[in-house]
Amino acid sequence: MGRNNGRDQTAERLKKIRHIVLDLDGTIYNGRTLFPFIKDFLGSLEKLRIDFTFITNNSSRSVTAYIRKLREMGLPANRSRIYTSSQATIDFMHAKFPELTRIYVLGTNSLRREFSANGFVVIDDHQDVEPQAVVVGFDTTLNFRKLCRAAYWIKAGKTFIATHPDFICPTDQPTLLVDCGAICAALQAATGKPPVAVLGKPDSAMIRGILQRHDLRNDEVAIVGDRLYTDIELARRANVISVLVLSGETTRADLQNCTQLPDLILENVSELAALLGQSR
Repeated sequence: MGRNNGRDQTAERLKKIRHIVLDLDGTIYNGRTLFPFIKDFLGSLEKLRIDFTFITNNSSRSVTAYIRKLREMGLPANRSRIYTSSQATIDFMHAKFPELTRIYVLGTNSLRREFSANGFVVIDDHQDVEPQAVVVGFDTTLNFRKLCRAAYWIKAGKTFIATHPDFICPTDQPTLLVDCGAICAALQAATGKPPVAVLGKPDSAMIRGILQRHDLRNDEVAIVGDRLYTDIELARRANVISVLVLSGETTRADLQNCTQLPDLILENVSELAALLGQSR
């Protein structure tokens, strides 16, 4: 009886879903490889009249770059369907620190342009101008000079903000991609100062932006992802239904020590399409 009640409650919650928030790496693709079931899944959402947003912590790419990558994979992508940790950081800074308009960005040129396009004055490495804040992202162009420059301003008391907490970025290539969280750990060790804010998943600001953009309630949204500590934790903090897929990082063995299980645990998103159809 208990199991049936649980399934019935989940079906009732799925029936209300109007919008799916989809993690990218590990859920939609692995590195440069699109999972073969994704196009059929998105087609099923269209038939069910369920909209979706691609969400990512990776701040090394601009929204424009993500649109290009997804379209090259044959997926429908536009600005209204992508929300990144850099966008969440920009929204957060506009709301919480509107006076911090002059910033030093430890990140890629794409991230720097993203901030410039949203009203910030981005200080160049060689400019003799003090920033008001240091924003650190996933910098695939990181070098020692830039790292030291960011550390100098943080040590001097400038507001230290990180776009997301990930220590590594998933890849299908034979390398380990050192991500924003690891870069921030180095800066904190050098300066003795942690970031005052870390955006991106699992911070609930990632969902607030999507709710506002599409005029949604929490119970109309489901988050789908492959990581317990970012995707599923985000769903818990935002009070939306959580769907863990085992197509990426998390394995069934990882779930044995999980204190709070996701609402649904599926092999991949194709199973979710079937459940959403049944709930209707």
